[in-house]
Amino acid sequence: MKLKAKLIGGLILFGLLLSPFLTRADEGMWMPHQMKMLNLQQLGLKMNPDDLYKKDGTGLMSAVVNLGGGTGEFVSPDGLILTNHHVAFGAIQRASSQEHDYITNGFLARTRAEEIPAQGYTADILLGYDEVTARVLAKVKPKMTPRQKYDAIEAAVKEIVAEAEKAGPDIRAGVVSMYSGNQYFLYRFKRIKDVRLVYAPPQDLGNYGGEVDNWMWPRHTCDFSFLRAYVSKDGVGVDYNPENVPFKPKVWLKISTEGVKEGDFTFVMGYPGRTYRNNLAVEIENDLNAMVKRMAEFQDIISFIEAASKGDKETEIRYASMLKGLYNSLKNMQGKVEGMKKVDLLARKKQQEKELLAWINATPEGQKKYGQVLELMDSFMKRYDVFASRNEILGNIISPYFGSTILSQAYTIYRTVEELQKPDKDREATYQERNLPYIRQRIQLAERGYVFATDREFFKHQLKKLLNLPAEKIPLALRPVLSQKSEKAIDEYVDNLYKNTILQDPQKRLELVTPKGDPKNPKQWQKPRPADLMKLNDPFLNLAAELEKELKAVREESKAWAQERADIKKLYEAVLLEMKEGQLAPDANGTIRFTYGPVVGYSPKDAVVYKPITTLKGVMEKETGEFPFHVPDKLKELYQKRDFGRFEDPILKDVPACFLNTTNVTGGNSGSPTLNARGEQVGIIFDMTYESVIGDYYIIPEWQRSISVDIRYVLFITEKFSGAHHLIKEMGLCTGECEAGHK
Repeated sequence: MKLKAKLIGGLILFGLLLSPFLTRADEGMWMPHQMKMLNLQQLGLKMNPDDLYKKDGTGLMSAVVNLGGGTGEFVSPDGLILTNHHVAFGAIQRASSQEHDYITNGFLARTRAEEIPAQGYTADILLGYDEVTARVLAKVKPKMTPRQKYDAIEAAVKEIVAEAEKAGPDIRAGVVSMYSGNQYFLYRFKRIKDVRLVYAPPQDLGNYGGEVDNWMWPRHTCDFSFLRAYVSKDGVGVDYNPENVPFKPKVWLKISTEGVKEGDFTFVMGYPGRTYRNNLAVEIENDLNAMVKRMAEFQDIISFIEAASKGDKETEIRYASMLKGLYNSLKNMQGKVEGMKKVDLLARKKQQEKELLAWINATPEGQKKYGQVLELMDSFMKRYDVFASRNEILGNIISPYFGSTILSQAYTIYRTVEELQKPDKDREATYQERNLPYIRQRIQLAERGYVFATDREFFKHQLKKLLNLPAEKIPLALRPVLSQKSEKAIDEYVDNLYKNTILQDPQKRLELVTPKGDPKNPKQWQKPRPADLMKLNDPFLNLAAELEKELKAVREESKAWAQERADIKKLYEAVLLEMKEGQLAPDANGTIRFTYGPVVGYSPKDAVVYKPITTLKGVMEKETGEFPFHVPDKLKELYQKRDFGRFEDPILKDVPACFLNTTNVTGGNSGSPTLNARGEQVGIIFDMTYESVIGDYYIIPEWQRSISVDIRYVLFITEKFSGAHHLIKEMGLCTGECEAGHK
């Protein structure tokens, strides 16, 4: 603590000793309606908590948007969205080529006309949410089998979603389970489908430190980009059109240039993906074993892609997003595995369960209602592990990450066409009419994420790893070639697939899932049919059809497994809620959440103490002259001249780069705004520390830290480095030199 106190003086150290809030990490990712339980103003919030979420869409949370796997926030009245560089990376990568390498060099639109489509991106704006538990469970009966219960819930959810989406052509709805089915909530969004790239710094800044620094502290990455949301002239979220206009949000965030200091109250609002904090010990043990196995698989795939991309810029660009995702997941799993073993997580969870069981058995009512819950899950996981292990390869083979992009495309085409034969309400949700535009979009975008020849060699590589597996684990469609136990046979088999397919043509792939004729005239409306696909005699479509025979059976069986597990978890989480008197945050599941905590450093191990704020000085100290630690000459010049302007911190006498707080976040939170006690944006979440990734399963308060890029570093790079004065002005921050530069 003394080392941190040197930075900001003895008064803060005195405060740290007095206030437990300043050193603890809250363990919840809270739903908006749960915030009233948190006594936020007593903890340091200097605004009315009721102004955070409002059902009329004017609360601060309505400025936070779901970007589909990441979060962003409106920072101007003209639909300007601030997010992470790595969240926008897919758009940057898809727009890049050897001639226009926006990954390396960055991108800046000086005018609205120069802004380019962020291909594959949508922005969902929260309109509100309501509990619909009774309606979802209305047709669930006590004596139903797990599969019958699954079907009843699925039918109810589809009905609720369809009804909600009748409110408008750009309304997107979803029903989400909380506490494993103890509660269900309907979320409604306005979906913006025309999202454009406005500004992305070069990777030397946006990805400074690369995979070396990923999940680590101290950190110096300027991980940000700007996007913009566009709508039709009448305000509807529609596909890209040059005539579209910037979206006018009801609320946008005010940016503070005052910065943060150690001990400051901060909070984060965003869309975290998945956490597993309410899992039982036996579930965590299953995940731990799976991660250990998958780490080796990820490392092998990374090595293959890097070797295939070496010396070939176009291949490097095409696989950049995939490689970035693999590296990110690999290091995250490594951190989780290390953390679980370091704190003996399984022992901790088992002790918690022992205490829970004692609480259950304290009353006859509790014993009767909940007494068997731990045994039920233990028995289930043993049975489920056999099922999952047997079908793991079958699921992986149709994934572009573990199999072939072309095969994945063939399977998407075949499944889509099969589902098109059913009435819309009877289709799998993924293949309902509301989702068909996104399926077609994924088919188109796949072209920017692979190279045909590389995909062929990768498929060979992956199949050869299956040669020594027992036959019962090999998909039936692949047993004839793999039973020969010959790498040459695999080479010949795969070469034949790629030589004779028509699916290397993205336009052809799109045609195969697109109905023909006039949808308003049934006689002229012709849906593609599976029989039509089979007439093509394409080897990949044939393989996809064979795989689907087995996958369909597994998929149907999986529904019963999923419901049985949810029923046991529902019982387990019901007792947790009862024991904690409702003071339990549901696990993250992609819905809007609130988390809070102070700016504070930490000690990851003996004799190591980390300060909570890094600076531009640290960027220069890490510089090696080569990526990922290459500092652009312009930034060196600004640093040497100490041309920091209003972005210099008065205490640090430098531009702050990144800071820590004790909020708890996870994947999906990337790009979320970090706000001060007055609700002003002071940073952008982009990572957790290596020691805190275990927080997806279990919070260790002394380790739990989230990493934000300081908003002053973002603005410094935007204004001083890139000269994007028009963006600074748009955010209402343009004065003095900025005004001169803008003119």
